[in-house]
Amino acid sequence: MSESRIRDTYDTVAAAYFAALRDELSGKPVDRALLDALLELCPGIVADVGCGPGHVTGYLAARHRAVVGVDLSPAMVEIARGAYPGLSFEVGSMLDLPVADDAWSGIVAFYSIIHLPPVARARAFQEFARVLAPGGWALVAFHVSASDQPPGSTHHLDSWFGSPVDLDAFYLSPAAVADDLVAAGFSVMASTERAPLPGVEYPSRRCYLLAQLDA
Repeated sequence: MSESRIRDTYDTVAAAYFAALRDELSGKPVDRALLDALLELCPGIVADVGCGPGHVTGYLAARHRAVVGVDLSPAMVEIARGAYPGLSFEVGSMLDLPVADDAWSGIVAFYSIIHLPPVARARAFQEFARVLAPGGWALVAFHVSASDQPPGSTHHLDSWFGSPVDLDAFYLSPAAVADDLVAAGFSVMASTERAPLPGVEYPSRRCYLLAQLDA
């Protein structure tokens, strides 16, 4: 799955995506609790990697003094800058993050690894390790399964939010993602799985891994 396909898809659906999801955290208490826990662990800059239109970044920034957002899609970043004008957003790839080594204290990656095939996902975690200070933290969320999608399967989208797209989404085994984090130099400190919230979100089982970069 090329980054250009991912970028084109999110550019195409950016406005509709934000309209649909801008208030989603209000109905997700587990997500909020995990984000709050990450912030408590991170004294320095926390980056929302794959921030989309910035709604998670905005939640973080209301509770933490130093937050930035990075996303592959210029259209998403444009919306984020307009919606949250006091915050910092930058266009960038999680495979080549636009910051120096040891720049950040924490990373949030909410569903931003789900379009990466295994080799690219491993590379992204290596990049997370590069930009985090020793002892820094990452909170990674992803889809595990759905009614017709077991862990390890791929779902192809050719239409999304009413627009034609060309996008693959991967349902991921928590053990496989944890192994990739460990290979990149992290220790997985907590793993949370939950069932979908009816009427609030896409009906998939989700996993959240909280990992600390080895000092």
